[in-house]
Amino acid sequence: MDAVIALVGLPGGGKSTVGRQLAKRIKARFVDSDAVLEERIGMPIRLFFEQHGEALFRDHEEAVIDELTRQAEVGSPLVIATGGGVVLRPANRRHLRERATVIYLRSTPEELFRRLRHDTQRPLLQVKDPMAKLRELYEQRHPLYEETAHHCIDTGRPSVGALVNMIVSQLGLAEQSPPEA
Repeated sequence: MDAVIALVGLPGGGKSTVGRQLAKRIKARFVDSDAVLEERIGMPIRLFFEQHGEALFRDHEEAVIDELTRQAEVGSPLVIATGGGVVLRPANRRHLRERATVIYLRSTPEELFRRLRHDTQRPLLQVKDPMAKLRELYEQRHPLYEETAHHCIDTGRPSVGALVNMIVSQLGLAEQSPPEA
């Protein structure tokens, strides 16, 4: 197994939830890159966006992704849930693709809207028409997620456990880690 598995996808696609369960299942550490970023910048991402803008946020994100993907050199298994816009920077796509096994949790804008319609924490969705914004994000980012990913999993309506099972199967880890009761 590669030492680093990274989950990419649109906001609300389940990267953190699935990542936590996947890490538990394969006995790896779990890191949410957005949580690392918030700790480093000393404030919620939404507030940072408002005060400093997206470009500076993406600079910080790039440094965190570079650091986290270097964990492969350490050798202890790590699952990373990335932020939804991580693929916007070519350096992030390159680091993820070259240093990790990347899983794209593919969700439709409609599916995400059902999950996120009451969310107030995601800065890019605090707009008049969040559904239109999700469609725009999908159009912009979907090709970049596909370019970066080694595997793609459609989130659809499966449970978190079913998604974890699909990932474990895709990665050929099924024999190594039986499901926990």
